[in-house]
Amino acid sequence: MKDAHPEKIRNIALVAHQGVGKTTLTESLLHRMGVITRMGSIEDGNTASDYHAEEIDRQMSISTTLLVGNHKGYKLNMLDTPGFTDFIGEMKSAVRVADAVGVVIHAVAGLEVGTELVWGFAEELSVPRFFYINQLDREHVEWDQVIDVLTEAYGPVVPLQFPVEPGDGFNRIIDLLTMKLVTWNPDGGEKSRVDIPSELKDRAEALRQKLIESAAETDDALMERFFENDGLTQDEMLEGLRNGFRTGTLFPVLCGAASREAGTSLLLDFLVNIAPSPADMPATTAEKEGGEGRVDLTGDPKGSTASLIFKTISDKAVGDLVFFRVYSGTLSTGDDLRNTSRAHPEKIGQIFTVSGKTRKAVDTVPAGDMGALVKLKDTHTGDTLSAPRDAVMMEGIGFPEPVIRVAIVPRKKGDEEKISNALHILVEEDPSYRFQYDAELQQLIVSGQGELHLTILMDRLKERFGVDVDQVEPRIPYREAIHGAAEGQGKYKKQTGGRGQYGDCWLRLEPMPRGDDFEFVNAIVGGVIPSKFIPAVEKGIRGATQEGVIAGYKVVDVKVTCFDGGYHTVDSSENAFKVAASIGFKKVFKGAKPVILEPIYDMEVRVPEEFMGDVMGDISSRRGKIMGMDREGRFQVIRAKAPLAELYKYSSALRSMTGGRGLHKRSFSHYEEVPTDIQARLVAVYEEKRAEGSG
Repeated sequence: MKDAHPEKIRNIALVAHQGVGKTTLTESLLHRMGVITRMGSIEDGNTASDYHAEEIDRQMSISTTLLVGNHKGYKLNMLDTPGFTDFIGEMKSAVRVADAVGVVIHAVAGLEVGTELVWGFAEELSVPRFFYINQLDREHVEWDQVIDVLTEAYGPVVPLQFPVEPGDGFNRIIDLLTMKLVTWNPDGGEKSRVDIPSELKDRAEALRQKLIESAAETDDALMERFFENDGLTQDEMLEGLRNGFRTGTLFPVLCGAASREAGTSLLLDFLVNIAPSPADMPATTAEKEGGEGRVDLTGDPKGSTASLIFKTISDKAVGDLVFFRVYSGTLSTGDDLRNTSRAHPEKIGQIFTVSGKTRKAVDTVPAGDMGALVKLKDTHTGDTLSAPRDAVMMEGIGFPEPVIRVAIVPRKKGDEEKISNALHILVEEDPSYRFQYDAELQQLIVSGQGELHLTILMDRLKERFGVDVDQVEPRIPYREAIHGAAEGQGKYKKQTGGRGQYGDCWLRLEPMPRGDDFEFVNAIVGGVIPSKFIPAVEKGIRGATQEGVIAGYKVVDVKVTCFDGGYHTVDSSENAFKVAASIGFKKVFKGAKPVILEPIYDMEVRVPEEFMGDVMGDISSRRGKIMGMDREGRFQVIRAKAPLAELYKYSSALRSMTGGRGLHKRSFSHYEEVPTDIQARLVAVYEEKRAEGSG
């Protein structure tokens, strides 16, 4: 559909917990719209969404796919997102550019923890949400129970339809908007829309009345009409539903069985009749470059151009392909735009509309629509492309913090630079990855959202960039500190003929509060150490703190006072005092009750209640401390503190414990002392390495 007006566009993100049937639902929608001639299947590896080799091999969605169709003159941009929480960054970027989020629910499993996570993203961005309860052709479906659970968790849940005889053979739905019984053929096409039979009439009328009341409650004027006329007209009811859906005061519920295409046609009608268009959505606020004020982007195709990049993929044929949504104006081939996120110009070359792996070149993409660009100079996910005369920047995409970290080591010597360049490209594609070379640990650390997320990264390093790496456990950034106070002498005297080396300083070490790092105090009086050598004393001490004393880790939270010393008029030098201070610091440190500190992380683990005991027991086994628990809907949120040393690949352990239904996030909290047995082991390892000459 060429250059659709914003009112005729629907931007929908389909999200769900893994295994709910979201990709199958997308196939069903595409088939009903005539985009594909037959539905593909995940098992056969021929769906329109999961076309990447790694998705076909693993039979799961790994990246968000843009798919486009046309229903009754409306253009539908559908974003099929991964359900596996390792790829939560893909979900979040899709939600960021959608005007409505379809939350797909498993009719038997009901509400899952992954659903909660994505719901939170949509709620944070104030994106309208609706539910699609899928797989009604399964056994043991309890429709009323699923509705009750959703209502308990989210409040104003409003069914627009309900299934008739869910289970094997399911093919009928009561549509409460039209008060018709809709039946589907085995091939998924609609068989009939007829009046509701008498045995279902009472239930349908009761639910229809609740639907009308919910619509009336969205607007004071509608509420007045409801009371005046003892109800609402069909148009008034639809008006109320649109208002309530758009403003987040009600959450419609639809249903079906995507694999049989039952319910698909009703979902398409809902999207064009009730879901908001870009023109219906509130203006998007952007900031002028340089912080010179804020402007509202109203979605006018004739306005000043402003687009947000929400996804980047690398294509062997054309290079980087960046996906964008236009929020104002019209993006056209040949435009000279400005990347306000990176402060440089971009010339727009070829523009594509994209549906799955199919691309079609176009000249323009208007406000409200989506497309893709190639061969840009330096534009990536989260960036804004704006008309230079206005130079506005929209809020980017808030990618989640990593929950797993590994160190990677090249199998082939000399691949370090290739790995670094490849990682830069892969992180630009998916900013939910992070990487850095940690000079303290002397390791290249890569972080992500889960073990599979990192495995995909390693596979891409090999397949696309030709580098093989091994994953190893990251070293822990322990720290050394002291419990007590001590003082002593550091003396360096060396005579080898000619001018010698002489430095003498007395040091006092005292513990400081956690997090205060280091303080040096010059308490020399009477010139016993000339002032010109005091900086060398401090430099020697600081150098010793970086090397560590008892286990080779950085020393923190210590106050060092230089209070006495001596010098030689000929043999004293800056280097001599630097060495003397280092010797004295290490000697006194060992007498000040040294301890090793380890990083402690705050953890928040969200699990269904039935797994709470196992998860809490596991946290305790990792030397963690349970700080509290809260109930959020059907889930328990466990808050704890645990040592980083015990959290290696915790996301995989949690997934195994909970059957993939547990999620966690973590962040650094503080340092605290390690148990004595662990300290003894760390010291022994350090001494052993020193003896071997590698410490």
